[in-house]
Amino acid sequence: MAAVDCGTNSIRLLIADVDTAGRLTDLDRRMEIVRLGQGVDRTGRLAPEALERTFAACRGFAEAVAAHGVAPEAIRFVATSASRDAENREEFTAGVREILGVVPEVVSGDEEAALSFTGATRGLPADGGGGESLVLDIGGGSTEFVLGTDRPEAARSVDIGCVRLTERHLTDGDALSDPPSPERLAAMLADIDAALDLAEERVELRRADRLVGLAGSVTTVAALALGLDAYDSTRTHHARVPLERVRELTGWLLASTHAERAAHAVIHPGRVDVLPAGALVLQSVMERAQVSEVLVSEHDILDGIAYDAAERVRAAG
Repeated sequence: MAAVDCGTNSIRLLIADVDTAGRLTDLDRRMEIVRLGQGVDRTGRLAPEALERTFAACRGFAEAVAAHGVAPEAIRFVATSASRDAENREEFTAGVREILGVVPEVVSGDEEAALSFTGATRGLPADGGGGESLVLDIGGGSTEFVLGTDRPEAARSVDIGCVRLTERHLTDGDALSDPPSPERLAAMLADIDAALDLAEERVELRRADRLVGLAGSVTTVAALALGLDAYDSTRTHHARVPLERVRELTGWLLASTHAERAAHAVIHPGRVDVLPAGALVLQSVMERAQVSEVLVSEHDILDGIAYDAAERVRAAG
């Protein structure tokens, strides 16, 4: 199986073997920061340079898929927030089809949330707490909330991704407010609070027994909280980060400069400018949900796409 998750900030590939019980064994997992959603919140269109960065990554993915002998029917390419919002998404679709031979599925926010839930909750640690999980997937363009036990019971996608918030509140043109003024921070926080109000119309955030956090903003905060010298997904996967530590790190990120953040090797260069906004979303959700910690998962929508693709192939015989 090959699964591709193309988001607003990053594009990722997972090539895996799937056994008869539906378990995944990774063969190749990779990620590139392409910032497909560059400027989409402002212009409503995918920028030419963002499309070319994404297509270049797809060419590399196509080589990996061919090397592993993945059949075309065993590839699923899912695109999320940026391509949902773009007027010229047909350009994106045509380019991907030419390179990988598959048509990207531009999924709804609700389907994105369901795939994230599946990927995140399979294989959670036995001591992770019983009952309901609230899965939080902080993306570049949107953030998904999914509440459930064995399967999603309520979901909502809202437009408060780390790239969108950074472009909306922390930049003037191409210039980053570094660090941002109190007025900018207040406006961003008001935006987040309004989005959480929307999320709570469908998802009871305080009902969950545990919060499971996904995607680069959450995993990078976890790496900082663990004091890692280099990013190590085996350390961040299923790490628990207390709310107080999230508050400390968010405060530092929002008060820091680009250079100060870039000096930390665990922060990917493509996340240096957008991590403060992502961390503020995480802190705000934890406070609204009244949880004491976040359980971090390196398994997310990408794994959910692979599980779903495997089930489709099996159903087709």
